[in-house]
Amino acid sequence: MAPRPVVRHQHSDAGERPFIVIWESTQACPLACVHCRASAQHHRDPGELTTAEAVELMGQVASFGAPPPLFIITGGDPFQRPDLVELVRAGTAAGLPVAVSPSGTPTLTADALAGLHEAGARAISLSLDGSTAQVHDSFRRVEGVFDLTLAGWRAAREIGLRVQINTTVTRHNLLDLPNIAALVQRMGALTWSGFFLVPTGRGAELGSLSPDEVEDILNWLYDMGTALPTKTTETHHFRRVVLQRQILAARGEDPVAVLGLGELYQTLRRRADELGLLSGQERRRRAPMDVNAGRGFVFISHRGAVHPSGFLPTPAGNVRETPLPQIYRESELFTALRDPRRLGGRCGACEFAGVCGGSRSRAYAVTGDPFAEEPWCDYAPGSFPYQDDLAALLR
Repeated sequence: MAPRPVVRHQHSDAGERPFIVIWESTQACPLACVHCRASAQHHRDPGELTTAEAVELMGQVASFGAPPPLFIITGGDPFQRPDLVELVRAGTAAGLPVAVSPSGTPTLTADALAGLHEAGARAISLSLDGSTAQVHDSFRRVEGVFDLTLAGWRAAREIGLRVQINTTVTRHNLLDLPNIAALVQRMGALTWSGFFLVPTGRGAELGSLSPDEVEDILNWLYDMGTALPTKTTETHHFRRVVLQRQILAARGEDPVAVLGLGELYQTLRRRADELGLLSGQERRRRAPMDVNAGRGFVFISHRGAVHPSGFLPTPAGNVRETPLPQIYRESELFTALRDPRRLGGRCGACEFAGVCGGSRSRAYAVTGDPFAEEPWCDYAPGSFPYQDDLAALLR
């Protein structure tokens, strides 16, 4: 039997077919989250894709061929669209694996989730940004969201929907991360994804983490991978961390000493130990997926604009005018993002560029250049001491 990969790759050519397609079905949402990419509004935009246009979009996604991309309906809050169940049913009929990303609002009921499940939805993702109502609701800026989210989580699992939990990692909840992990471990989830802020939308008003802090958190999330299925969003250098830690573990080396991990890592690890997060039977570590903006990933706005990522606001076309496969395969922006030779700064010189590439969204948000180096990574290319071991893994 072949060994499990350290980093997973698409089985098909990422230049021909995306692994995941995310559609922002609406920007309407009753919440006012401090980080919202969409700067969500209380009312639907009359320029949203109509039901017929949305069904046509899902047909375009299916036309990429087998295996079909994972199709995620997000928002805003998708439940603000009265045709949501109809759309899930249409996507399922088209052969797509459909997931939905609802908000923790009063619309997140057991009956509504049962409707999604009956229509064919395979999973939902929910946001949990604190282990208590005080921490979470202050971030979402609406009281009661924490309790609604937990109730929806329980209901989804009872119905048979798989649940991914997304946690936005910002300064407000850094020291609460172990408590959130304990909650996820206790309630059970398909995956726990740490989302690292991209300063766009309302998120532009929030403070940044330092590269050293990000490095500490990513290494701590790696540790948590034997306790619960962890992943990250918009920190593609987590894949670098995974490769480094695998090599160091095989050599019996101390990651704190070799990688220069700091006090935040030590604090998070101590708290995780106090909570007993790593004291149970170890699970198989979830290998991260090698996707990036425009390379296995595509985002369609509520008005049909096609972006390499929901956090990279430069459009490459519109599905109302050009078929999605043509935009994904042929547009100048998408093809350039799939070429690691276009990367600048340290990313361009990095030996991990082929499996990382940095957050193109954050590079654009900070510098205005989607090909600039990743602002939240300070790895010096070539500085990892075991380059031969790394080359063997990358092969």
